[in-house]
Amino acid sequence: MIKNVHGNTVDYLGSAIVSGRFGAVGAIPPEPLLCEELGVSRTVIREAVKSLVAKGLIQTGPKVGTRVRASSQWNWFDPDVIGWQAKAGLTLEFIRDLQDLRLIMEPAAIRLAAQRATEQDIAAIEAAYAGMEHAVETGGDYVRQDLLFHQGMIRASHNRMLQKMDQALGALLRTSFEISTVKKNGPRDSLPMHRAVLDAIIARDADRAEDAIVLLIEDAHKDIEQVLKARRRTPTTQSASATRRRTASTT
Repeated sequence: MIKNVHGNTVDYLGSAIVSGRFGAVGAIPPEPLLCEELGVSRTVIREAVKSLVAKGLIQTGPKVGTRVRASSQWNWFDPDVIGWQAKAGLTLEFIRDLQDLRLIMEPAAIRLAAQRATEQDIAAIEAAYAGMEHAVETGGDYVRQDLLFHQGMIRASHNRMLQKMDQALGALLRTSFEISTVKKNGPRDSLPMHRAVLDAIIARDADRAEDAIVLLIEDAHKDIEQVLKARRRTPTTQSASATRRRTASTT
C-alpha cells in the first residue's frame, strides 16, 4: 500500500520510537529539526504526533512537551505498533506476552466454536486448511492461510467481543506465524495439529478442541524458541519471511 506524506511521517517517527532511536523514554527531536530532516511542514509533523498519541507511543503537554512513553503504555493491539516492533526486532518479552495472550484467548474461543459453529463457518475453516495444505505441497502464502484458519475459528465462536478482539490481534498472530514457520518443515509438521483442531470442532467436542489448540499453540511456541536460540538476536518478520522462503525452496 502506497502511503501519503502523513502516513510516511507517522511510519518514520513510529519506527524511530519503537526501535529506540529517540531514546527509550524521553523527548523526541524538536519540530524544526524533524521538518528539516523529513522535508515536511510543521502541520504534517503535528498531525503525525496526534496519530502517535492515539497509539499510546507519545504524550504531549505544556509542561512536558512531546515525549516518548514507556513501552508498557503503548497500544500493543495497534497493527502499526506491531509492525514497527517486528521491523525493529522481536523481543523475548514480546513473544512471551503473545504466547500468554494466545493461551488465554484461543482455547476459550475454540470451545465456543465447537458448540456454535455453523456449516458455513466450518466450510470457511476447511477452505483455509486446504489453502495451508496447498501452500505446503506446491507453494504459496502459508502464513495467510494459517491466519485465515485461526480467524475462522474465532469467528465461529459467535462471540462479538472475541471477534472484535480478533480484528486487533490479526497483526500479532501473523507475527507469531511468520516466526514459527521459519523452522524447516514447520508448516508441514503443524498440519496434523491443525487438522485435529478442525476435526474436534466438526465433532462438536469442546474438550478435545481445547486440548488440540493448546497443543498447537505450545508446539508453535517451541518452534519460535528454537528459531531464537539459533540466532544471536531476535529476528524481524522481514528476515523471518526471507528465511522461510529459503527453507521452502530446499524442502
